[in-house]
Amino acid sequence: MNRLSSLLKIAHPIVQGPFGGGISRVSLVSAVSNSGGLGSFGAHILSPGEIRDVVERIRAQTLAPFSINLWVPQPGEQDLVDLAPHIKRLAPLYARLGVEWTGTVEAAPNFDEQLDSLLDSSPPSISFVMGLPPVWAVERAKIKGIVLIGTATTVAEARVIEASGLDAVIASGSDAGGHRGAFLSPVEESLVGTFSLIPQVADAVDIPVVAAGGVADRRGILAAHALGADGVQIGTGFLATAESGASDVHRKMLASSDAETTVLTRLFSGRHARGIVNSLIRELSAEEGAVPPYPLQNALMQPLRKAAAQLGESDYLNLWAGQAAPLAGRMSAAEYMESLV
Repeated sequence: MNRLSSLLKIAHPIVQGPFGGGISRVSLVSAVSNSGGLGSFGAHILSPGEIRDVVERIRAQTLAPFSINLWVPQPGEQDLVDLAPHIKRLAPLYARLGVEWTGTVEAAPNFDEQLDSLLDSSPPSISFVMGLPPVWAVERAKIKGIVLIGTATTVAEARVIEASGLDAVIASGSDAGGHRGAFLSPVEESLVGTFSLIPQVADAVDIPVVAAGGVADRRGILAAHALGADGVQIGTGFLATAESGASDVHRKMLASSDAETTVLTRLFSGRHARGIVNSLIRELSAEEGAVPPYPLQNALMQPLRKAAAQLGESDYLNLWAGQAAPLAGRMSAAEYMESLV
């Protein structure tokens, strides 16, 4: 036991990274929590009602603590954008996979309504990425005894998270897979490697520090603790387990030599995220700065991703992965937890 496991009431200071985009699974959350870690579910695309349902389903499968993750909205993402040039740019890819653009973009769920519903559901923990929860939410969480966890990509962000009253901070190094959580400075100015970030954050704040990015086995856990972290968050390692919602082709790519090369890209969602390099990323690399923001780019790419998943075409999928992906275990979540412990 240390101060992180004591805070979260878990046996082992190991947090399963939450997955966005619909690939979180209740079965994975419960398997990790039942093994003594903190299972986490990414809920940023869910409606308030769906969030309540997920919390109930997790509670039906585990009596142990778990966490629900939300994305904080970014400035400018609700601005109107002319999609015509972007649709024209993607037309050859649509034709290649035999899909059509429907011409509609569903609005992202309202963050305040998501958060209100989540607080009503009272999960043991709520984590945030890409920003801070509003003051009213922090106050309600304190009253309910809900542990709040923020995500920092820089020392400055870690200090702000502590000053805002959150209970722990995930220090996410640039090694980490999936979407980046920078919110004080541009992503390009917030790419601090895990080995550089963790000791600086540990020196800068008094709340528990969770190391994320580049951790996938026992060696990474030992290194994180040596650097001053109180625990670790592992994303890609759990993404490779049997219970994750990753597609078969995604899981296959995580186990391939292609996973040795990853890159940050905005091409799939409009927000920077680290994934395995494939043909689509190479073909559209010159468009990185031109794509519209999330959720517009995410909606434009959805037909391509759906068709590619059905066809097993890895070249058109968002293959999120961290730089330690080759170290990930290909086993059940419980077996993976045992190997980490």
